[in-house]
Amino acid sequence: MSPVDLIRGTGWVGWGVLLTLLFFSLASWTLIFFKWRTLRRTIGDSERFVQRFRDSKNFYTTYEESRAFPHAATAALFREGYRELSHLIKANPGPGGAARGREGGVAVLEEISVADALDRVRRAVRHASIQQIAELERHLIFLATTGSVTPFIGLFGTVWGIMHAFAAIGTMGSASLAVVAPGIAEALINTAAGLVAAVPAVIAYNFLLNRIKAVATILDLFGLEFLGIAERLLLRRS
Repeated sequence: MSPVDLIRGTGWVGWGVLLTLLFFSLASWTLIFFKWRTLRRTIGDSERFVQRFRDSKNFYTTYEESRAFPHAATAALFREGYRELSHLIKANPGPGGAARGREGGVAVLEEISVADALDRVRRAVRHASIQQIAELERHLIFLATTGSVTPFIGLFGTVWGIMHAFAAIGTMGSASLAVVAPGIAEALINTAAGLVAAVPAVIAYNFLLNRIKAVATILDLFGLEFLGIAERLLLRRS
C-alpha cells in the first residue's frame, strides 16, 4: 500500500490535521524564502554602503548616495543620524544667524553643548537601529510558532489514528493486521507530517535569527563609527 493510498484512507479528522499541517508548512516555506532573500540583500547592501561611507569625504554627498541603497540598514541609520544633525544645526545657528562652521558637508552648531548634541544624535541612531531590526524580525514569530505547535497537531492526529485502530478492533472483534493497519497508518502519517512541518521551521528560525544578529552587529559597529566621526567634528569646531 503506497503513502497516497494511506492518505486517501484517512478519515475526516485525519484530513483536517493533514490540511492544517500543509498550511503551516507552505506558509513557513514562503516566509523562509522571503526572509532569506531580504536578509541577503540587507547584509550585502549594508556592507557596500559602509564602504561607500568610508570612501566619502562629505556627509551631504553620502546622504544623497544613500538613496541608491534602499535595502541597506546602515544607509537608513546614517540618514536618521544625518537628519538629526541637520535639525540641530537649523535650530541652533551660530552668531549672526549662521552656523559657526562646516565640515564633511555638515554645519556645526555652537549654542548647544557638544555632549547634548552627541546624545541626541546617538538617540536618533539607536532609534533607527531598533527600527531596522524590528522590521527584519517581523513575522519571524510564525516560524517559532510552527516549530512548537505542529508536532502537537501531528500528535493529535497520531492519537486519533490509534483510537481509530482500537475502534476497528472493537467493531471487528479481531486484532489482525488488516484491522488495525488503517488506524496505525493514519497515526504514523500524521506524526510524520507534523515533523516535516516543524523541523524546517525550527532550523530556518535559528538560521534567520543568527543572520539578523549579524545585521545588528553591523549596525552597532557602523553606529559607533558614525558617532565617533560626529564627535570629532563637533569637538574640533566647538
